[in-house]
Amino acid sequence: MKTFPSKNIRHVAVIMDGNGRWANEKKMPRSAGHRAGASNVRRVVDKFKNIGLKYLTLYAFSTENWARPEHEIDTIMELLVSTANNQLADLDESNIKIVHIGDKMGLDPKVKRSIETCEDITRDNTEMTLCIAFNYGGRAELLNAIKILLSDPNIKDHPDEELIEKHLYTHNIPDPDLIIRTAGEMRLSNFLIWQSAYSEYYSTETLWPDFDEHEIELALHAYKLRTRKYGTISE
Repeated sequence: MKTFPSKNIRHVAVIMDGNGRWANEKKMPRSAGHRAGASNVRRVVDKFKNIGLKYLTLYAFSTENWARPEHEIDTIMELLVSTANNQLADLDESNIKIVHIGDKMGLDPKVKRSIETCEDITRDNTEMTLCIAFNYGGRAELLNAIKILLSDPNIKDHPDEELIEKHLYTHNIPDPDLIIRTAGEMRLSNFLIWQSAYSEYYSTETLWPDFDEHEIELALHAYKLRTRKYGTISE
């Protein structure tokens, strides 16, 4: 089993929600909201890097998001590729390692190549690991791990937590200490189901395109006031 993290925060995961509502409030097309949301990613990444965070996970596209209108999906895919092309050199220069978590199968070849290029170029970077959850679903992740275990003839005993974790997308990445969700929603939406068992949860009414450095400070302050007991009794 993984050891529980210390009080010092190591991993923050963010459910980036509210792009569509941001656009609607401004009487703009939803695509404008997604573009504003994509532009906000670098601001958030830089803030967390500057405070010394070692792992940041951003929930960019879920397995359920395929049910959205085709033109909206096309916009999101185009934004992933363009953002990667525009930001990759700077992220690499900043010593940030990019890791994809999710299923690459079924993605457009151009999108898949863009993801793999980001991973390959930044593979040896050490300042911070930026995990992009794209085409990700917590249930699909667990199902994939179970299928691997069932197909492995070398596994004779009942699997334990360590063996299951070994086959998750997040293998070698610590569980999130804090999960932030923007836009006021109060659910995980199939995000890091296994990994979030003891994560602290923070929700803000702020929409993702407006989630700035000040909002990050508020979230981190709220986290510092929490007592993490992991089933024990606090002193």
